[in-house]
Order: sequence, then structure tokens, then C-alpha cells
Amino acid sequence: MDTKRGGGSMTFDEVDEMISSHKEEFLEQLFTFIRQKSISTENEGMTECADLLKAYMEESGIETKIMQTEGHPIVYGEMVRDKHSFTLLIYGHYDVQPADPLDQWVSPPFDPTIRDGRVYGRGTGDNKGQLMAQLLGIKIYKEVFGDLPINLKFVFEGEEEKGSVNLPRFVSDNQELLKADLVYTADGSSHYSGSPLILLGARGMLSIEITVKGAEWDNHSGNTGNIVPNPAWKLIDLLHSMKDENGDVLIEGFYDYIRSPSEKEMELLRQLPFDQKKIGSKIGYSGLTMDGESYYRKLTMEPTFNISGMESGYTGGGVKTIIPATASAKMDIRLVADQDPSYVYDRISDYIKEYDPDMEVEFLGSMKPSRTSADMKIVDVVTNVVHQAYNTKPLIQPSLSGSLPDYVWTSILQTPSIIMPYANFDQRNHSPNENIKLDSFFGGIKCTCTLIERLGEYDKSFEK
Repeated sequence: MDTKRGGGSMTFDEVDEMISSHKEEFLEQLFTFIRQKSISTENEGMTECADLLKAYMEESGIETKIMQTEGHPIVYGEMVRDKHSFTLLIYGHYDVQPADPLDQWVSPPFDPTIRDGRVYGRGTGDNKGQLMAQLLGIKIYKEVFGDLPINLKFVFEGEEEKGSVNLPRFVSDNQELLKADLVYTADGSSHYSGSPLILLGARGMLSIEITVKGAEWDNHSGNTGNIVPNPAWKLIDLLHSMKDENGDVLIEGFYDYIRSPSEKEMELLRQLPFDQKKIGSKIGYSGLTMDGESYYRKLTMEPTFNISGMESGYTGGGVKTIIPATASAKMDIRLVADQDPSYVYDRISDYIKEYDPDMEVEFLGSMKPSRTSADMKIVDVVTNVVHQAYNTKPLIQPSLSGSLPDYVWTSILQTPSIIMPYANFDQRNHSPNENIKLDSFFGGIKCTCTLIERLGEYDKSFEK
């Protein structure tokens, strides 16, 4: 590639050369970042990691400050050249999951190691490797091309692995500071086929627990059998009443306000690769029989109603003949664009209260869904960026099947948001032997450079 900017002599060939000649330096910077523990759920190393990240950003010329929240701090940075220029906000997180179980790691989780073309260590893929690729991409761009053609803002939080509990408040309180034309996130995994993947949103989530009580304490199942009611059966009957044999939820109002996918979004789903046998093998379910369009629609455009755990009575070794006093079920319910977790929770609560007023429902947490329209011009721009950076046409998925706090950008900040995973599909994030391929890391650096260049050429008036 030989793309010149502004009549200058610099080209993207020099970006490739810069990455190639500085690989060891870039890897060492990543290794230092990974060695610094930042386990948010255990509050280990969070302040130190935020300080380290701030130092990295300042070395690249980013005006940076640490902003406190009620939890772990947010590292905010900006490079604003002209308030009228296109502004890109880059989001990521510096916190990681605990490394347990330690005995399943081939090499120590906080001592990054290269094996077979991959860097192994906690946070390599989620999200320190992808975050660092973006910072290094910006650093290289400045060294090769000089001034940035756009404004950049950065929000790196320290609580993504514990549900981003303080991010919504932060965004709501700082809307003017965070004002941007596009939010860009490098997080998650690329497609299982190996193709680069663009995600235009994420499903939301509602977590609840249902508790049913019987007698005041566990009873002897012989002495009180047929006398004391068993709450486990009552819970099973309740759960069974909530869905029909086709899996459709029978709770009134559950499907209210769901945004129907556009024809373009459905066409994007139809274009996604689908290998029934391979996917069945990857998820451990050989009974998968649906076609590709149904698979992706159910995975991204429809809500779920999942029982994630049930507990009642004795489940240890041997036999304990009791009628349990309580039974409970935990549910995680994935929501799609325009569904409100509070509204859905109220509908479920109303249903259970009418079914049996003695049953209890507890709200455990929620996250709103998010979706950026596939019809927006900026989606085409980023698609072309990724195509150019990887020499491969990216796949576009209208929504992530899982949940990310993407709604803080699309709902609170009212800004389109695009997620572009740099990490490989088999990164094993949250698991032992988490990794990022070297090619994925260096590819992310180049993709970031390309993104900045092409957004500089983009006339944002097309969006108005």
C-alpha cells in the first residue's frame, strides 16, 4: 500500500516498517502492562495500574488525568486539535479477571510468555493487549505522519470485569467532556472463521433470583411426606408456566418495545459464515440443527430467558431424605435493542406475584442493550478501514450475543458506537492460558493507524 496524506511524503508502508522494527519494544511495553496486576473484583493493583496507564498515555503526548468514581478510577485522556474536527472516543478497560485456577496455567498468569506465536498471560486479550494496540497505533501514526487529522478522547475504566457499575454515572456526569462523533471499542474476540469482525451493539442483561419457601425448616421426607409442601416442585411448576414448548416466553409484556431488525441487518446476518457441525463441536452440542440465519437471529436479535442455576435440598454424596424448606433459581435474561431491563423486571415480578404472592423475586443487576444502525455512513467508513488494514473484507454483526456497557454511548451520550475486536477467537479470556496472537496484536496497531487516517478524510456532514 502506498497511501499519501496531505501531499506529504509519508506512506502506510512506513507504518508497516515502523511496526516491524519496533516489535520487541512494543511487546515489552505490553508485558510491563500485563505484569502489573489489576484485578478489579479483588481490588488488587488497581491504583498502580491506572498510574502506569496514565504514564504510557502521557508518553504518547496524550493529555491525561485520573478521574475518581465511587469505585475504581477512570483514566481519561484527550488530544484535541480543533473542536470542529471529527472526534473519536476510544473506550477500553484496564482491569482483568482473577487468574484462578492457577494450576491450569502453563506459564504464570502475570509473567507474560510467548509460545507458538501467541502471548500468554492474564489480560493479554481482555483487554490490555487490545487497549495497548490502540495506544501504540496512535503513537506510530504521530511518528510517521505527524499531526493527527482528528480529535481523540480516551475512556479506560477499571470496573468492566465487575459490571462497569460506575461507568453510566461517569458518562452521564461528563457528557460535554466526552462529546464525540463515534465511539470505538477494541474488545472481545474475532469471528471463529478467523475473519475480522465488526459489531454494532450488544445485548443487554437482567439478572434475577426467584425464591420459594415451604416449611420453616427442612423436614423428614417420610414423617412429613404428603403433608409439608415441597418448594422445589412449586418452583419447577412456576418456571414451566413461563415458557411454552417452542421456547416462547408467556409473560405478558416481555416482548414489548423490541426493535425489529432492518432488512440490511438481516442481510448482514445471512452473510455471516455458518458451519453447523463446526459450531456444534465448539459449543459441545451435536444436536444443533438450525440454519445460519436462524442461528444468528436468535443469538443477536432475540431475548433469552435462561435459568443459570437452581438450588434446593441436599445435593451432596449419598442420600439425605428431606423435604427442603426453600428452593431458588437464578436467571440471566439477555435483552435486545429498545428493551428496558426495569420494565421487563416489573413484568416478571407482576407475573410471579399473580401466580403466587408468597414467592419472592430479587433484582440482582442489569445492563441495557445497545445497537448502532447498520445504515449509518460511518459504518461503511469503518468497514472500509478494517478491509484495508487486514486485506480481508470484515464480517459485520449487528449485535454481540453477550453484554457490554455499550449503551452508555448510544443511549446516554447519544453517539454511534462500533466494536472491533482485535483479539483472536480462541483467546480464552476469563480462563487459564488467556492469550493473544502476535499477528492479532500487531494487526490491531495497524488497524488503529488506518482508522485515524480514514476518519480524517471522512466528512462528518454525511451523518447530519
